[in-house]
Amino acid sequence: MADVVSLGIHILDVLGRPVTRIPEGQHVDLIDEIRLTVAGTAAGTTVDLAKLGASVLAMGAIGEDAAGNFIVDTMNRYGVDTSGLRRKSGVQTSATMLPIRPDGSRPALHVLGANAALTLDDIDWDAIRAAKHLHFGGTCLMPKLDGAPTVEILKFAKEQGLSVSLDLIAIERPDLLEIVAPALPYVDYFMPGLDEARMICGLQDRDEVIRFFLDKGARHTVFKMGAEGSSIAWQTLGGGLEEIRIPAFQTTVVDSTGCGDAYCSGFIVGLLSGWDLERAGRLGTAAAALVITGLGSDAGIIDLAQTIRFMETATPLPMTE
Repeated sequence: MADVVSLGIHILDVLGRPVTRIPEGQHVDLIDEIRLTVAGTAAGTTVDLAKLGASVLAMGAIGEDAAGNFIVDTMNRYGVDTSGLRRKSGVQTSATMLPIRPDGSRPALHVLGANAALTLDDIDWDAIRAAKHLHFGGTCLMPKLDGAPTVEILKFAKEQGLSVSLDLIAIERPDLLEIVAPALPYVDYFMPGLDEARMICGLQDRDEVIRFFLDKGARHTVFKMGAEGSSIAWQTLGGGLEEIRIPAFQTTVVDSTGCGDAYCSGFIVGLLSGWDLERAGRLGTAAAALVITGLGSDAGIIDLAQTIRFMETATPLPMTE
């Protein structure tokens, strides 16, 4: 059985770069590169976990189509256990088209597809029971699993003694907090982007956002903040706030797709290696910095040794408060 179960959204990304405009009518623009990659806050993290040497099982839903075949074949090549993936008939594998701008930013055109068909009946409870860590990625894009079913899964994982991390893709909707909040008492590491966390709670000051989610039950907040690095925070026994700020690393920016997923993978590998929170966060930062140097969420990372070398030699960027 795998040490890590990575449960949630599985997406085929179609990426092209550099894109400066959408041609009018049926005109054609030439670009430098187009790639297909496995992506999503579960699947992208899964691939990076495997590249960093973790034993990982992918759990989620894909279609009975070529895109689903690509996800399975790619994951198998990286040594991922794909027995937790459920093929859904009559629905396509979730997919996203990503035109990557020259600065590495990327708007997205997304089809929910099979991720919207994932239910509690698809969960391999024995695989979760046998694991050490559950990474749950994709809240708000799995309508049949969001809310109470998510709580049931995370509660089960905690009862089995697993550590739990939760990442998501926040979408503007009036019930966003109602979806996320009930799960937080069963989350050891709440790992959204800071802007996503702000969207959920409606607050802006980072300290206030941290306290909001800690008060809702999360044991730690782990906020990814792009060029500003990341924040790892928790409440002390006396009710105070402890925060570790980790700077981003200087690197070449090609495409920011999957950087958050890479951070999660490095952080989880650090935790499973017995590292302290700061060093685990630095490994997550290094993984993200490597991914941003290429096109797609699986770019940049070769293995754990290469990522650690980068972590120990890269130049940190300055941080602001």
